[in-house]
Amino acid sequence: MKIKSFLPLLTCIGPFKSFTEEELLKLFCEENHQIKKYEKNSMIYLQNEVCSTVDIILRGEIVIQKIDTNGNILTLTTFGTSDVIGGNLLFCHNNVYPMTITAKTDSILLHMKKDFILELCQKSKEFLIEFLHSICDKTFILTNKLSSITMKTIRQRISEFLTYEYHYQQNYRIKLNMSKKELAERLGIQRPSLSRELSKMREEGLIIYDAKSIMIKDLSILQSSDA
Repeated sequence: MKIKSFLPLLTCIGPFKSFTEEELLKLFCEENHQIKKYEKNSMIYLQNEVCSTVDIILRGEIVIQKIDTNGNILTLTTFGTSDVIGGNLLFCHNNVYPMTITAKTDSILLHMKKDFILELCQKSKEFLIEFLHSICDKTFILTNKLSSITMKTIRQRISEFLTYEYHYQQNYRIKLNMSKKELAERLGIQRPSLSRELSKMREEGLIIYDAKSIMIKDLSILQSSDA
């Protein structure tokens, strides 16, 4: 795959908006970048693997996960097309991935080497500013997600999820576009713990649920996520 095919997309992404397609075509060479395909569910980076590039998702979705010694999976967040990853690690003294990064769908990533990123920062002040914005935004997302997970009870996490989906879907019947296993990973809890809490909430008349949806019966749970 050649970078030329993706130039229209790149010029719409924050850090590269200050460059024209012609300028980018001259800047990119075989030595400073690589474009790679990843099949769904394939590992992109292992936890504790050294970060040596800044990556842009040219196509698909990737998921950031923390896997503990017991094999439990905590899904931190998902990034999609045009998102930039690795910028907050590349220039660290301890530049290793603290979490595992996996392809959620078939994906294509652009991997850019450190020297090339430095060259772009020197050539364009706008690139530098947008690159720093991207670093800060990703750090905020991950820090905020970790903070919200570690400080909330299981019920609060479920309620927070339902509150978000209620406002997004504009419906008391929340359609689930994921399995219970994936939902448990997203909430940072074990699947049996999720099932037990959902059963308790059903017994208390708060919800009704099946494999494909959760029906909110008591609107008070939409407020409990702030507790």
